[in-house]
Amino acid sequence: MNAPCARCKKTVYPVEKLNCLDKVWHKGCFTCNVCNLKLTMKTYKGYNKEPYCQPHYPTTKHTAVADTPENKRLAKQTANQSNIVYHKDHQQNLAKFSQVADTPAMETSKRNQLNASQINYTQKAPTAVPQNPSPGQQYMEPEDYNPEQELESALGSVWRGAVQPSGGYEPPPQPAAQAPPAASGPRYMALYDYTAADDDEVSFMEGDKIVNVTVIDDGWMEGMVERTGQHGMLPSNYVEAC
Repeated sequence: MNAPCARCKKTVYPVEKLNCLDKVWHKGCFTCNVCNLKLTMKTYKGYNKEPYCQPHYPTTKHTAVADTPENKRLAKQTANQSNIVYHKDHQQNLAKFSQVADTPAMETSKRNQLNASQINYTQKAPTAVPQNPSPGQQYMEPEDYNPEQELESALGSVWRGAVQPSGGYEPPPQPAAQAPPAASGPRYMALYDYTAADDDEVSFMEGDKIVNVTVIDDGWMEGMVERTGQHGMLPSNYVEAC
C-alpha cells in the first residue's frame, strides 16, 4: 500500500516518491514550509521534521530579559567583591587626596577658638613664670604680690642690720601713694575670665571692674582693668554694665 504525501495528503506512487525527514513526499510537494520554494536533497534544511530553505531556516535567538532589582543587586555585589575593581577605586581615591598646609589664617582661627573656650580660661591663670630663676629666688603668683609688704620687709632688714642710736630710730615717713586717675564714663564688671590673645588686648578675671570704656563695635570695646591698671581691647560679651 502506498503512503500519502506529507504535503498534499495524496497517494505517492514509486515514480514520484521522495523519502526525507521520516516522511514521504511528492517531488513537486517537497518545498519550503514558508515560501514554497522547491527544494532538493542538497538544498533543504530540516527543522522539526519540516523542510526549509536557507533564508527561512529558523535560528535560535537569545531572549532579552529586563534587569530586575534582584539581578541588579547581584551584579553590584559581584562587582564589589571583585578585587580588581576595589583596587582600581582605591588608587583613584588616593589620587584625589591632597594635603593642605596650615596657613596663617588657619593658625589664627585655631588660636581664637582655643581662647574662646571657657574650659581653657578656667584651667589657665595669667601667670608670668621667670625663664631662668636665680638660686634662692622665690617665685610669687601675681595675685599674691604686695608691694607695700615687700617694702616693709626690706626696711625691716635694714633696721635690724643698722646700729640703733641711743635716742631710738624712727623710719622716714613714706610718701603717700598717688591715687589712680579718676574713672570717667560707665563702669563694667567682668562676668568671666579672659586671657589676652594679642598684644593690644588686656586680660582680666571674673569680678574685675572695667573703667574708661570706649565702645569700638558690637563685639569689642577698649577700657582699663581697675585691679591691674592695664589698658587695652576686650570682648564686650564678657562684661556687663554695673
